Amino acid sequence: MDLPDAADIDAAAHRLSDIVSPTPLHRSDRLSTLLGLEVWLKREDLQPVRSYKLRGAFTLIDQLPPEARERGVTCASAGNHAQGVAFACARAGVRARVHLPRTTPRQKRERVAVLGGGLVEVVIVGDTYDEAAAASAAYALESGATPVPAFDDPRTIAGQGTVAREVLAQLDAQVGRAPDAVVVPVGGGGLAAGMLAFLAERAPHVRVVGAEPAGAASMAAALEAGEPVTLPELESFVDGAAVRRVGAWTHAAVAAHRPPMVAVPEGLACVEMLDLYQSDGIIAEPAGALASAALRLPMESGGPVLAPGSLVVAIVSGGNNDVSRYAEVVERALVHEGLKHYFLVEFPQEPGALRRFLDEVLGPDDDITLFEYVKRSNRETGPALVGVELAAAGDLDGLLARMDASPLRVEQVPPESPLFRWVM
Repeated sequence: MDLPDAADIDAAAHRLSDIVSPTPLHRSDRLSTLLGLEVWLKREDLQPVRSYKLRGAFTLIDQLPPEARERGVTCASAGNHAQGVAFACARAGVRARVHLPRTTPRQKRERVAVLGGGLVEVVIVGDTYDEAAAASAAYALESGATPVPAFDDPRTIAGQGTVAREVLAQLDAQVGRAPDAVVVPVGGGGLAAGMLAFLAERAPHVRVVGAEPAGAASMAAALEAGEPVTLPELESFVDGAAVRRVGAWTHAAVAAHRPPMVAVPEGLACVEMLDLYQSDGIIAEPAGALASAALRLPMESGGPVLAPGSLVVAIVSGGNNDVSRYAEVVERALVHEGLKHYFLVEFPQEPGALRRFLDEVLGPDDDITLFEYVKRSNRETGPALVGVELAAAGDLDGLLARMDASPLRVEQVPPESPLFRWVM
């Protein structure tokens, strides 16, 4: 097979015409005002499986010959691709075994089972997508099942590229022009590869910007190395885009165009998730908020370079967020915005010590959100882990000054500390 081109993506769109309805494209007043741009959101979170993944999955499965359909298919996924495969198999009457890492939110696991009905078997294995992928590959060798890659196959790439085709058609109908730029979330690179392939032929003046989680920037690493590389460490919070190694096909497609890549801090993705929900009524998962979050990253911090007033489309790629994760989302957002801090405070073991801390150290608008003794060092003192939420990020300097003036021994816990990661 060759890398897909615009004609392949047109053919994929024809295959999908009775399966996938075009998702809405609408202007975001919030982001447009905030950023001084014309920001439009492509709502792939409104797909039947709440992400764009069914496009690539169905495009591949629909092309299988009868004997391959009889043997069934297999895939690995962080959750969204599995739902796309389940949806496609239910409509094609093809059996599937789906491998999910243990980090996959429960909501996504349950949706896979519902969408696939009796045709899909769900297997939980490993702690990362890559471990699940290894298990799926082993099963394919044993059973003869056809692998349905989450991103690394020209047919999958072609299906994902239909998003770009829709964006051009919808924007032309609504405002009579193509966008200046499209911001695409990047995990394994299937969506970026497909959109680059289509836009390079049909709208070559449109810039494509890739948005990766800062803790899982595998495509940027591959572009720098000239080939796919395995990340030594992986931050798995943005589970829909946390891939340790991009594919050979997706790297080749992206490397042919070398779009700028933006590393989005996980905390900023959480800030944007909450704003999407509270201001726009959009339920996005962390990966689904990557593209619009990337627009909020200042240029001096690695954000995209866009002229004021540019018309920009951001892909809201998925809405499969487990409600139980919102506490962590809020926590990460507060930390990113400088509103939440942790300290180790050594308190004297005497009456009134905590009251003096509250009265003399904390400001009038500061709140204690965590207080836990770590251990008692001796009979006189005991260190406590204290979480403090500020009313404004600028209040930190005053708090630190009062801590320095206090007789208490206080140590701020930096975000890179293992202790900080434990409280997150």
